[in-house]
Amino acid sequence: MPALAPALGRADVQTFSRGEVLWLKLGCAGLIVAVCAALFGWRTIIAPRPAIGAPVEQVVPFSHKHHAGDDGIDCRYCHSSVETESFAGLPALATCMTCHSQLFTNAPLLQPLRSSFAGVGSLRWNRIHHLPDFAYFDHSIHLSKGIGCSTCHGPVDAMPLTYRVASLRMEWCLDCHREPERNLRPPAAVFDMHWQAPPDQLERGRRLRASYQLHSTEVLTACSTCHR
Repeated sequence: MPALAPALGRADVQTFSRGEVLWLKLGCAGLIVAVCAALFGWRTIIAPRPAIGAPVEQVVPFSHKHHAGDDGIDCRYCHSSVETESFAGLPALATCMTCHSQLFTNAPLLQPLRSSFAGVGSLRWNRIHHLPDFAYFDHSIHLSKGIGCSTCHGPVDAMPLTYRVASLRMEWCLDCHREPERNLRPPAAVFDMHWQAPPDQLERGRRLRASYQLHSTEVLTACSTCHR
């Protein structure tokens, strides 16, 4: 009686040869390296972070010093979602035109603003603070837990053109997450751009940490806290 043909799906039947498996592994490894290199190149060459302390040019040279410092406009008037959302928000053109439909109506520097409000073109602000997509940051939780604006953004109300004062790199963030009491403020001082830590900040910070019911250091420094 003739031998039966081998059954399909036998464990000892190899679809690819060892050489083909090796090339497949090398191809996958090369693809991973290429993707990583492309991401690194995009972050460092195509979309580099502005240097710390270097003012970022804008199509409309908006001055926080003039608006927030001299005129005393509250941060939340323009950054309206900073207390409730992860993104601080950018002012709608209508917010800008609340004042500039009456003030400096013919100023050449504000022409891009007026044109965009009239529907001619769009006004695009250049980013100052860049975080990678895999890093999650929530403005609202930081403010509600006693971290003030100037802790991360510096004396914005004294900046004619806005610039970065901190690296915002992971180690910089972890330094605060490991010992947040060094930066915690009472609620009334969160938006105080001139707040300075008192000599007994650590003692006050520990009390504030308890009142804010901050998580343990283990939770604050866990990977999943910022990488979701």
